Amino acid sequence: MSRGQQRRPRRRTPRGESRVGQRFEAEVGPVAHGGHCIVRLPEPESRVVFTRHTIPGERVVVEITEGTDGDRFWRGDAVEVLQPAPGRVIAPCPVAGPGLCGGCDFQHVALPAQRELKTAVVREQLVRLARLDPDHPLVAGLVVEQVPGDVEGLRWRTRTQFVTTPDGRRGLRKHRSHDVVPVEDCLITLEDTPTPTTRMVTAAGRSHEFSLADDGFWQVHPGAPTVLVETVVEQLDPQPGESVLDLYSGVGLFARFLGDRVGTDARIVAVEGDAEATRHAQLNLGGFERAKAQAGTVDRVLATSYDEPFDLVVLDPPREGARAEVVRQIADRAPRAVSYVACDPAALSRDLATFAEHGYRLEALQAFDLFPMTHHVECVALLRRS
Repeated sequence: MSRGQQRRPRRRTPRGESRVGQRFEAEVGPVAHGGHCIVRLPEPESRVVFTRHTIPGERVVVEITEGTDGDRFWRGDAVEVLQPAPGRVIAPCPVAGPGLCGGCDFQHVALPAQRELKTAVVREQLVRLARLDPDHPLVAGLVVEQVPGDVEGLRWRTRTQFVTTPDGRRGLRKHRSHDVVPVEDCLITLEDTPTPTTRMVTAAGRSHEFSLADDGFWQVHPGAPTVLVETVVEQLDPQPGESVLDLYSGVGLFARFLGDRVGTDARIVAVEGDAEATRHAQLNLGGFERAKAQAGTVDRVLATSYDEPFDLVVLDPPREGARAEVVRQIADRAPRAVSYVACDPAALSRDLATFAEHGYRLEALQAFDLFPMTHHVECVALLRRS
């Protein structure tokens, strides 16, 4: 904008009357990413309502929790089930339901049906965002797998951040709200135990102890480190002497087990944004002569360092994914194989499309139910150069 030129005021769309609290009887459509299902209200409302606490195929009464006449879509809760679908159960937790704790999405769904819903979500994201064909074997054949050791989807969460109610009780927040619901006992959380500063992991034929900070990141499902390590190692099939680049490496979980296969004198670089986790990663990689744990954001580190070729790359980015620039930087290092660990299928699918633009095809994909009772799902994808 040139000096003296006036900026045009933004045109505001009238939001109109609030619809919060209004109720509609409706048929429930497919599950959507985020722990809700799609309900399409007919005329005169003509709105999509992202509706929680329901299952595809049900007939329910939807109460609007967010939305005005000016919004493209509304949000709602199924406050009454008129015709239940197969797979509906009574929620084991007394504070799981409309207007209550927002921590779980699927307590009203039997565990096998939960995994079917998650499978449908991952497939939809792969088709819509990764632009894969629905009949692609890795899409059509995908199944979200139960993690060994899981017991009825309860008592798996090793760390939960509780908040305090105004009267001093322990609680958790409502969905999309700062309001707190008192929760005496969170059924997906392991009973109170001290948080250790070391963790033992037995996977891929080896056992290692990992050092981490008191409040450092670690997978919250007890079975997660083992199943993820074994999947990554199997996918990459590391060979002696191959170089390894571990991105978003945390305390070096994947780098340490991949190091067992490539050898103590192989080149291993672990990049992590948290300085304290990086310090622990260097300790955990102490037996490898050429291992380096580098602190810094992945995009900035790769933009200035370690621009030599790497044989293998493993990445475990945060929920928003790696994004285009990091994918490009990975492809510039020409790895023969990339193992991508993802906690969000939409972000994974967007990055898979970017990898395809840089000549890397999806060759294997597994999905694991590491977060029972919630909509979250963990995927591990293998990419190879075309």
